[in-house]
Amino acid sequence: MVCDVDERLFPETLDNLEKTTGHRPATETDVRRVLERKDVDAISIATPDYWHALMTIWACQAVKDVCVEKPVSFTVTEGRRMVEAARKYKRIVQGGLNMRSDPSTRAAIRLLSEGKLGKVYGAHAEILKPRGSIGRAQESAVPPGVNCDLYLGPTSMRPFTTNIMHYGWHFQWDMSTGDFGNTGVHTVDEVLWGVGQKTHPVKVNSAGGFYVWEADQQTPNFQTATVEYGDGTIVDMLITNLYAPSGAGTSFYATKGYLAQQKGWKSFTGNFAAGGSSTPRTPGIDDHIANISFPTVTYTPGPATEPDMTRNPRRATSRTSSIVFARGVEDLHCDILEGHLSASVCHLTNISYRSGRKLVFDPATERFVNDKEADRYLTRPIAHLSRFPTKSRSIGPT
Repeated sequence: MVCDVDERLFPETLDNLEKTTGHRPATETDVRRVLERKDVDAISIATPDYWHALMTIWACQAVKDVCVEKPVSFTVTEGRRMVEAARKYKRIVQGGLNMRSDPSTRAAIRLLSEGKLGKVYGAHAEILKPRGSIGRAQESAVPPGVNCDLYLGPTSMRPFTTNIMHYGWHFQWDMSTGDFGNTGVHTVDEVLWGVGQKTHPVKVNSAGGFYVWEADQQTPNFQTATVEYGDGTIVDMLITNLYAPSGAGTSFYATKGYLAQQKGWKSFTGNFAAGGSSTPRTPGIDDHIANISFPTVTYTPGPATEPDMTRNPRRATSRTSSIVFARGVEDLHCDILEGHLSASVCHLTNISYRSGRKLVFDPATERFVNDKEADRYLTRPIAHLSRFPTKSRSIGPT
């Protein structure tokens, strides 16, 4: 079954599915009617960010399994409610973070987790994805076939423009989690996986801005972030969709060397040589520093990462097929809790950016330390559900 609020998309979508599968699926515009069906066992959620938590919780309450795309949540509190719902209703809820299923990345993370480069204490990531501006769009009437009330759902009402649908919504604060939550969260998840963190950071600092374009955009298009964990691990990241070399690069720093993406994952072990300098000295000029030594460092290729290409159907590499085969959290490449932790880094980063300062966070309570102003970004009111033509469930305590 295909569910979408924009009925204009159905003809082409159904034609493509029929060509691919030989079956022409039924259609629906309201996800709640999908969840009422007894012949639906699982759903895949590919909606704007602000819908993810509500649909996931509804699905768990309706005894359906879920694959929810990245970022799994819109706020930190909603992410926690999703985890609670998955556990309470004993449902399989998988986060759509693709790097968890990539054989080469899995091999690289295994190398780090086995301690072959020593203890990992830091990481650096750059997410560089140039793209054009969304420009400015004029207010217009809602096109026939677009169910705008259903589309806006739990977010705020607004005049209709083409920039609140399809891709433009990614750049509005009450609809999306910005570039960190969009393209960046895959790399954020990869980094947290690599440094072995299974909790929230304790400090976060972000800066950036909106440059170059004139557009209907509220979120920054150039942003940096540094997060620190309770054990001292540091992660720093940069993301932009402006002019930059296309691609993403990640490096992990450990006590015996480093691991980096260099046309594939490559590791290196290092050695500091005490005493002596490889820099030529100038007689006379350098005599006064004759007793100062300059340690040098050398690198040798480290352990190779060998991608595991074996396929276990219960550990399927496909993010959607894994919820079909999974029978427990241990079968998933990215359980909802892992998705929550990675999405929360993006949320905390954005809160620091919007607050304009470095923030201190308590992982146990999932609140900021003595900062009510920052705390207000951790959740949001669920608005306008009364507009819907059928009864809806609450996103409150599960």
